[in-house]
Amino acid sequence: MFNLNRLTVALSFVCALFFVGVQAQEKEDLFDLLADEGLNEQPLLPERMLFTQRAFWGENGLFRKTKLVPLTLENREKELKLRRTMLTTHQVIGYLTLAGMVAQGIIGGKLYSGDGSLYQTHKTMGKLVTISYFTGAGLSLFAPPPLTNKKQKGLSSARAHKWLATVHFSAMVATNILSDQDKQLHKVAAYTAFASYATAVLVFTF
Repeated sequence: MFNLNRLTVALSFVCALFFVGVQAQEKEDLFDLLADEGLNEQPLLPERMLFTQRAFWGENGLFRKTKLVPLTLENREKELKLRRTMLTTHQVIGYLTLAGMVAQGIIGGKLYSGDGSLYQTHKTMGKLVTISYFTGAGLSLFAPPPLTNKKQKGLSSARAHKWLATVHFSAMVATNILSDQDKQLHKVAAYTAFASYATAVLVFTF
């Protein structure tokens, strides 16, 4: 059996990060509310958007073209509330995913040390982590765009979070592709995904 004490400590640390992150989210919500008050003076859409946001929520996006969600002031107010809900859920799932990665790392370490009895547990945990990871990623990528999205100079926590997201997203895809092809590369990809993901959580939390 894997070390339960180490797992308990690791999960406690993740839970602590979660509560800190919730406090940070509350601060962001306050700024969002202040921004909403000035909505009448703002353009309905920001100039800069993710490609997924532009494809669905942009002026010529799918939801606008099909008139499913027309670009109006009332709808943008609803979209900002939906965005807040989706990003809060993204954050919660992110901490759960990190906890799953920690557990998976401990189980995987035991498995690579020769404890074959944990193979099925490792596979099941891997599937759960993959589902939670890509669910969280989807909530972030497909959330409606913010009110404004001005380009900031220099390094910020948000910019570092996005850069690291590119790394851990690629590593997660590689981890799943290599799981039954190359054990050594699978291990490298998994550790890369965990390290970059944990760092992304830390820089955005603090």
